[in-house]
Amino acid sequence: MCRHLAYVGPPVTPASLVLDPTHSLYEQSWSPHDMRGGGTVNADGFGLGWYVDGRPVRYRRNVPIWTDENLPGLAGSIRSGAVLAAVRDGTVGMPYGEAVVAPFQTGDWLFSHNGRIPGWPESTLKLAETLPVADLLRLEAPVDSQLLWALIANRLKDVPAADAVSSVVQDVEAVAPGSRLNVLLTDGEQIIATSWTHSLWVQHTADSTTVASERFGTGDWDEVPDRSLLVATATTLSITPMEGPE
Repeated sequence: MCRHLAYVGPPVTPASLVLDPTHSLYEQSWSPHDMRGGGTVNADGFGLGWYVDGRPVRYRRNVPIWTDENLPGLAGSIRSGAVLAAVRDGTVGMPYGEAVVAPFQTGDWLFSHNGRIPGWPESTLKLAETLPVADLLRLEAPVDSQLLWALIANRLKDVPAADAVSSVVQDVEAVAPGSRLNVLLTDGEQIIATSWTHSLWVQHTADSTTVASERFGTGDWDEVPDRSLLVATATTLSITPMEGPE
């Protein structure tokens, strides 16, 4: 699988989220606590996303996070009120490279997927057919996470982000039962996340929200129940059950 996190709140350095805390995402790349049978190490690339003047910026590499000597200086020199980061454990049979490393981007949105879609790509052909051909041709790489993001991004044109995420997750589960569909989505102001057959935790304070695959650092964390939808800003938090397919 993968490990990921998202943060909204007062400006912080990505290093304070990804590198510095105890059991940080950096440490989770080689010593995760709760992969739930989805692998043992996240060494197939990493990515950071943050916002400058309301616009997303990404830094992605196809190497283990601990091998990038430039990362500490970069991550310690940036300050942003919204951050999304991920370390990747590639699914067997899927391609490798920076194009398949989260965060993915469309417009102001940054996206990450922790999980896999069984039977891909055959299991998702009917869903792929609902997308405009141009969207399929723009996919950076032929992986399940990219298609999942294309489906969500397409629905963002017509419905609120929470509805887009919830409906796509349930549609994918319907055609590919047993999918692992933990997603993180942010536009720099809000976080939309799902807990779907994988671990997810949230830390909510008076002025910030952090969502992560695993707890890190200090402070109080709450586990997000399985098959839940999380919608948060820096000061608000809502967690609601998601209905499964009929």
